[in-house]
Amino acid sequence: MVAKPKFLIAPLLILALIAISMLQTLVMASHGHGGHHYNDQSKYGPGSLKSYQCPSKCTTRCSRTQYHKPCMFFCQKCCNKCLCVPPGYYGNKAVCPCYNNWKTKRGGPKCP
Repeated sequence: MVAKPKFLIAPLLILALIAISMLQTLVMASHGHGGHHYNDQSKYGPGSLKSYQCPSKCTTRCSRTQYHKPCMFFCQKCCNKCLCVPPGYYGNKAVCPCYNNWKTKRGGPKCP
């Protein structure tokens, strides 16, 4: 029986853990986990809301900003025009092109 040097066990264990971690990442990515992807256009896309739903959706959208009043003002203005508000507190604007593409006179985003 050949004795295995102890200094080889630790690096092999580390390599095994790295391989398992990489495999887990690949499996999660292939199943759509690990990120928020809002592909349901009927739930979030253009025309998915009625105008009376805008205040509650904008309250959620603007709940984590320190500029609550301006956020609510512009969010509701955008929502009434586009009839959609992107999900979440920020970002995700791609699900609502009207909301995403409406710009200020200076070219910045109009909708929060």
